[in-house]
Amino acid sequence: MSAAPVTLIGLGPMGQAMVRTLLAAGHPVTVWNRTPHRADGLVAEGATLAASPADALAASELVILSLTDYRAMYDVLGTAAPALAGRTLVNLSSDTPDRAREAAAWAAGHGAHFVTGGVMVPAPMVGTEAAYVYYSGPREVFEAHRPVLARIGTPRHLGEDAGLAQLMYLAHLDVFLTSLSALMHATALLGSAGITAAEAVPELMPTITDIPAILGAGEDVGAQIDAGEHPGHLSTVTMMGATADHIVDTSDSAGLDLALPRAVRAHYLRAIADGHGKDNWTRIVDGIRTPRREPNA
Repeated sequence: MSAAPVTLIGLGPMGQAMVRTLLAAGHPVTVWNRTPHRADGLVAEGATLAASPADALAASELVILSLTDYRAMYDVLGTAAPALAGRTLVNLSSDTPDRAREAAAWAAGHGAHFVTGGVMVPAPMVGTEAAYVYYSGPREVFEAHRPVLARIGTPRHLGEDAGLAQLMYLAHLDVFLTSLSALMHATALLGSAGITAAEAVPELMPTITDIPAILGAGEDVGAQIDAGEHPGHLSTVTMMGATADHIVDTSDSAGLDLALPRAVRAHYLRAIADGHGKDNWTRIVDGIRTPRREPNA
């Protein structure tokens, strides 16, 4: 049985990696990119370059999008809308959950199925055993194309709501980007005492890699949060808040930007003000969920 044809639109590093993975698995792949020369290497490896977005849509039932954002999808496919009927669009571009839901409605209005996705590995890891991708949208449509999508990475379908995959993707990046900023802030903090980045980063990295073990500690943190339980026998909001305060003061003395440490401290100050100083640090989730708004905010 021959492998199903696939169209892939958008040939940045991620798009190119997906094309090569699909070609290696024996799928006929049609590609299109606003800058055609990006397809030269892929064509040499067996891909077919479509002359237009409409031609790219016509080549395959399954159309994977790897673009900058969802706005780019409208820019590319807007003039080819009549060719969308009967196609399944799998948009692996990054954007907000609300825009993903709007895109699903737009695609349905043109007779196309729509599945949202979030690729959770960098381009060099696409197609490896470590790769996984979150999806959301119609289960039946997703399952019909699961074998092809599994070539990119292990598929994890979250539900029918088109916005769920983007929400999960952004939640991961929320942790990732905040961790990167914290790493750079800590590097700058050590640098204020003459410790070079080459010395600082190796010392700091174990804190990031040890977090899963620290959070585990024989307890299911997520289940406790869901149950509204925040036992303070290992750490408390007051204790963590004091540390956050010391980080702000030290950063201020070092002349560093205070936006990140002040934001972190604010979570603990809120929990303490709400009377939860003796609870576990996880209690800060309450204030994050229900922020206090200024009257004109």
